[in-house]
Amino acid sequence: MLLFMTLAIVNGLCIGGSRSLNGKLAQHDGALTASFWNHLGGFLFLSLLLAGGAATLRLPLDAPWTAWCGGVIGAVFVALNGFALPRLGTMKTALLVIAGQMLAGVLIDRLAGAGGKSALAQAAGIALILLLIRQ
Repeated sequence: MLLFMTLAIVNGLCIGGSRSLNGKLAQHDGALTASFWNHLGGFLFLSLLLAGGAATLRLPLDAPWTAWCGGVIGAVFVALNGFALPRLGTMKTALLVIAGQMLAGVLIDRLAGAGGKSALAQAAGIALILLLIRQ
């Protein structure tokens, strides 16, 4: 469990660093151009991993069509983040993104029927984040 918790923290550090670097790139050429270069770099990195045998590539044709929307949503996220971060700063942008992720979690749990037992606690967490940002 500790290993996975550590990996999650390292992932958060990578996301924060990536957002900041992409925001700097967006200041020079715009959010969409920064998003393009961000995704091209990611594509090249993953291509090297696949070519090196780190994983096998399989086309999941049995996946529902909605599963294919993740790439589009990811591209929108990177572009919007590249637009917002230079104007709001890294911390405020990160906190607002976390609030959005929590809100999405509540909505997905509710709509997908996953129980939503923690919806009230998550909503309170979102409210606290938004309150802290206003300070």
